[in-house]
Amino acid sequence: MPVRIETQTEGPRDTTGALSRDGHGAPRLRLLLTPHKSLTPEGFVWFIGATAALIAIPLLSILGNPVFWFLLPFILGALWAIWAALKRSWRDREIREELVIWDDLVRLERHEPRRGAPLDWEANPYWVRVALHTRGGPVENYLTLQGGTREVEIGAFLTPPERLGLKDTLERALGAIRSPG
Repeated sequence: MPVRIETQTEGPRDTTGALSRDGHGAPRLRLLLTPHKSLTPEGFVWFIGATAALIAIPLLSILGNPVFWFLLPFILGALWAIWAALKRSWRDREIREELVIWDDLVRLERHEPRRGAPLDWEANPYWVRVALHTRGGPVENYLTLQGGTREVEIGAFLTPPERLGLKDTLERALGAIRSPG
């Protein structure tokens, strides 16, 4: 599931005074955003196996012929290229964004597979504004958070309806902070 809500914006708040790892208390909202992965590990094995079997069927007619040994490296190379492309695609989809909203801080961390340190952004939730760009963005319903001096994208890998739902969730959480009670 691309959007996982780990805390709820409504309901009783933690009144024990427990501090999180950042020292801000219990978060009001914690979201973990990941791209959808349609190919499971089992599906990967089945796909590679089926591809190898379908490629092998025409090779049976030339088994024992010198042409077989000429074609074999190309066929193995094609199978390896498919395997490598799928693995690369899988690794590229390991992007994740974690958004945590406390009463006094909003923190967004983006973890990318080819980048060592995560990209992070922080702002005061009172000044953060959720902006939905229906036109002109790199994707349909481009969603950004504006706060402080920076504007950052969030959930660019989500589908347009998922970004609309995320916008509503964020506006509810930020609205609850701005108007307590």
